[in-house]
Amino acid sequence: MLGLLRTGLPVLRAAAGPQLQARSSQHDASAHARLLLSQLFQPLNLQGGLIHPASPGCYHLLPPAVRSMEKLIRLIDGAMRNIGGQKVNMPSLSSAELWRTSGRWEQMGPELFRLADRHGKEYCLGPTHEEAVTELVAAHSNLSYRQLPLRLYQVTRKFRDEPKPRFGLLRSREFYMKDMYTFDASEEAARHTYELVCTAYRSLFKRLGLRCVQVRAATGTIGGTASHEFQLPADIGEDRLVLCPAGHFAANVEMVDEKQTACPACGEKLTQSRGIEVGHTFYLGTKYSSVHNAAFYTPENKLQLAEMGCYGLGVTRILAASIEVLSTEDSIRWPSLIAPYQVCFIPPKKGSREERGAALLERLYDDVAEALPRLAGDVVLDDRTQMTIGKRLKDANKLGYPYVVVAGRRVCEDPPVFEVWDQSSGTVLYLTKEGVIELLSKVQLP
Repeated sequence: MLGLLRTGLPVLRAAAGPQLQARSSQHDASAHARLLLSQLFQPLNLQGGLIHPASPGCYHLLPPAVRSMEKLIRLIDGAMRNIGGQKVNMPSLSSAELWRTSGRWEQMGPELFRLADRHGKEYCLGPTHEEAVTELVAAHSNLSYRQLPLRLYQVTRKFRDEPKPRFGLLRSREFYMKDMYTFDASEEAARHTYELVCTAYRSLFKRLGLRCVQVRAATGTIGGTASHEFQLPADIGEDRLVLCPAGHFAANVEMVDEKQTACPACGEKLTQSRGIEVGHTFYLGTKYSSVHNAAFYTPENKLQLAEMGCYGLGVTRILAASIEVLSTEDSIRWPSLIAPYQVCFIPPKKGSREERGAALLERLYDDVAEALPRLAGDVVLDDRTQMTIGKRLKDANKLGYPYVVVAGRRVCEDPPVFEVWDQSSGTVLYLTKEGVIELLSKVQLP
């Protein structure tokens, strides 16, 4: 399960078809509002029904993965709005002329997807949008200092012609990224923006319950004079990190002299670990604004180049990396805020002694939906009652529901008592209807 979103073709083999069953015509009106597991396109033979390979480095995102990604994007949107971000959407196709102007058409080499239209005009599929956004801002020829800082961001598909795409969504040719581009009136203001975004990133990962390390990094083909990566420590990570045990220093190994073994701040011996890069920030200065003439009018009515920064978050990579660091070999664990669904209800097996508890569980499902309407789209009823509770519990473990509510042996007591499996703590609670509703009322959603 650890390799769920980074596995190769042998594990992610083609689905035989969606696990669909016909609804019983005897369901009452309330049942039509229930989210039935048998109706979901989530082929369980695809290790959780999250992704399916389309071609090397490209994947279909199946409904549960899309739900999780949409929740993550809502969190990101909130974080970006809190620091004054304004959302835009720029074309994936970017003119070769723009990239030649900045010098990156040649610099990017074979990783840049290039194509020509029927008229012979050349384009690339954007792996990033520094050129496009700077041209956009430069086209606003009467930009005033009063409009700064300007913080524009988008969440879109990006493309990179990886020579050896691997680890599923961790290194693919097509991926979702949040990229923000900022324009400030001075270096001091731009440095303030840089710290503001880095703080927002750290807060986001804290909300997700993910340990994330901010490390010094090279600027690479993006350029600029300062750069940091946001890394999730993981054995599968491709980056090697050098860390101070006391937290005073952190860097990608490429930024450290191999002779340096002690923390420059406190003298502690540096340790090494591996990490998965999930975010990257760059202080650009006037690297792009000078090329594309992105300028603003100062209080003295003089034109001055804007100081820029760019800030990326790998959206699909965060999904894959979070599962990588939180899960076990036989079960998925999501950051609870972005789990595809929050609760799964499991009724008794048909024909079992507890079968009369099925109606009680369905009534509990409806009561939860009525009492907690914000959870209505986040609760699933596993109506595959031809299967044992144990088998469905195993499937629930693989799918990663934070809570599983089971109509077990005590459902026939008066009042009925339900088993509630809290996956984050690994505990089982025995609760009445009121207790279940009170527990689920504390569930947080983005």
